Amino acid sequence: MPEEDENTPENQSDENSEPPKPTGDYDASQINKLEGLDAVRKRPGMYIGDPATERGLHHTVFEVLDNSIDEHLAGHCDRITISIHGDGSLSVEDDGRGIPVDLHKESGMPAVELVLTSLHAGGKFGQGAYKFSGGLHGVGAKCVNALSDWFRAEVYRDGKIHFIEFERGKTTKPLEVIGELDDPDQTGTKITFFPDATIFTGGTEFNYEYLQARLRELAFLNPGVRIRLVDERGDTEKSKEFYYEDGIVEFVKQMGENKELVHEAPIVLKGKRMVEIDDDGKTMEDECYADIVMQYTGDYHENVLCFANSIPNGDGGTHLSGFRSALTRAVNTYAKNNKLLKDKDPPLSGDDCREGLLAVISVKHPNPRFSSQTKEKLVNNEVEGVTSSIVYEGMTQFFDENPQLAKRIVDKVVNAARAREAARKARETVRKSAMTGGGLPGKLADCSSRDPAESEIYIVEGDSAGGSAKQGRDRRTQAILPIRGKLINVEKARLDKVLQNKEIQTMITAIGAGIGDGDGEGAFNLEKARYHKVIIMTDADVDGSHIRTLLLTFFCRQMPELVRSGYLYIAQPPLY
Repeated sequence: MPEEDENTPENQSDENSEPPKPTGDYDASQINKLEGLDAVRKRPGMYIGDPATERGLHHTVFEVLDNSIDEHLAGHCDRITISIHGDGSLSVEDDGRGIPVDLHKESGMPAVELVLTSLHAGGKFGQGAYKFSGGLHGVGAKCVNALSDWFRAEVYRDGKIHFIEFERGKTTKPLEVIGELDDPDQTGTKITFFPDATIFTGGTEFNYEYLQARLRELAFLNPGVRIRLVDERGDTEKSKEFYYEDGIVEFVKQMGENKELVHEAPIVLKGKRMVEIDDDGKTMEDECYADIVMQYTGDYHENVLCFANSIPNGDGGTHLSGFRSALTRAVNTYAKNNKLLKDKDPPLSGDDCREGLLAVISVKHPNPRFSSQTKEKLVNNEVEGVTSSIVYEGMTQFFDENPQLAKRIVDKVVNAARAREAARKARETVRKSAMTGGGLPGKLADCSSRDPAESEIYIVEGDSAGGSAKQGRDRRTQAILPIRGKLINVEKARLDKVLQNKEIQTMITAIGAGIGDGDGEGAFNLEKARYHKVIIMTDADVDGSHIRTLLLTFFCRQMPELVRSGYLYIAQPPLY
């Protein structure tokens, strides 16, 4: 690797911003018992999400895996192996310290048994064994235990192999020593489990590709850890190893592959701030770290991924809020101070500043709080200030030290603002033309019902298909809208260009709910939708599939609420 100049984008970081590697003892005294496991089997959705879905099933793997990642964050683990076995069970093995096996004084049972059977018992409570933990609820592996037909733990510790087995959360084989280790210094834990089919009603078969995607993420987020995935099912074993020395810098570079880049090297912003946390009712100060890498591309949509202590936060949270507000402020400040905005230009919004942006936000917090056990959203208020200050200071420094790149980025943002304003005017034009031109498009064969709940519109390919559909429809509840040719690809065009497309205008007018985000005139409003079923019915050939994909992309990007509300359908026409 060539040496980086001190003013390159990859060196915008605070000194000493890497999290420390704690080396505290880890034994039974650090395991705190709170309550039992029965609630998990009663209401599994509270702990792993919907157990009837593929996501719920695989959440069990990630709950066990979180413990291994926590060992890595604490400086005690650099190898993790996930194996899908031929019988359908799965194991997670690491070379961490191993779950304690000594007796827990308060409960009188081995610590490993307490950790795996008592809800909210674990080393994640208080500040003893782990400084940064994703499994802070302490219910991860024990949840999986409760929801498994059988669950086995092997602990490599003190020169011995310790073994304990459970069925549906109940101990069936007490802790025993089953062998000696060849290397007396070897440590680690191996968890093997088989999901309970009465809980996971959608199936118990693990998906190799699904696991692969998450393991790749974890390797990016935790440079220095080797994660290996093995699938022993089938005639030929397959495996994949993930290891990324440069962490999320490589993550963002991979996200930017095959995209037009506004600047070649990703911008790296790192830092730490002191935050107040609650520790058993006492307020104390501790360090919170933020690691942010970003890359502007020529695309028109943002893609920002958020993580807290290596846990993905699909709904974002306070770290995302701080990042967005600081980036908007930094870009506006630089643009104004350097006279890169003309008087006639609209103000730069947050959406403008993030157009085409790829970013990964990773924070490490000693006491993160999430909106639920599935950890979709980070809710620590103090984290917003941490990411905000690090991003604003880092971007200000980056802009000052890289004026040519700064101008390139600001020019893109200004163009996005101009396009947004043009789109607003175009949207208003579409709305007004619908009002003044008699309302509905001439090619629409509307239904007679005015009740949206029973009305449906079929979007068909061409006048020929439209004619056939009109003959077979129920005129009272079914409307037919023929479209001609292939639509504009909304993934590769700004909204103002999209709205110039005649077929797009026709669909917007027919559905009657507007388009795009926001609260202004012409913005999408689900309550105004004239139909509660929008059915895409294209031909059963290659061109039809392409048109269907373009339509799906349009609805997902410009009318996402229509999709989320279950109003969008695809008809499957016969091939012959």
